This record gives sequence, structure tokens and C-alpha cells, in this order.
Amino acid sequence: MMMWWWIPIPLMLVLAVFLYNRRNGQNTVKEEKPMEILDSRFAKGEISKEEYEEHKRTLNIKN
Repeated sequence: MMMWWWIPIPLMLVLAVFLYNRRNGQNTVKEEKPMEILDSRFAKGEISKEEYEEHKRTLNIKN
């Protein structure tokens, strides 16, 4: 009879770890705003200053 307690205990531990990781993982995704993405791309050198200014004007017109 005592042997049956060893089955639910590890299952409960695994379930607890799974639920804890799932709950904390949802809060780590950050939605970036368009200006933050634009600033990031310019800082990384993916776009030139002219492209940056053009996109910045476009985003400011829409806001």
C-alpha cells in the first residue's frame, strides 16, 4: 500500500513545475511599439538615417 504514494508525488511535482513555467513564460513576451522597433533597427545599423527619418515621419503622421 505504501508503494502507491510514490506514483502521485512525482506526478504532482512535475505538474507543479510545468504550471509554474507556463505561467511565468507568458509574462516574458513584450510587445514593442512601432517607434521602439524603428529605433532598434536604426541602432543596429539595419536602416540608414534617411530611412529612419522617413519612417519616423510616417509613423508620426499616423499617430
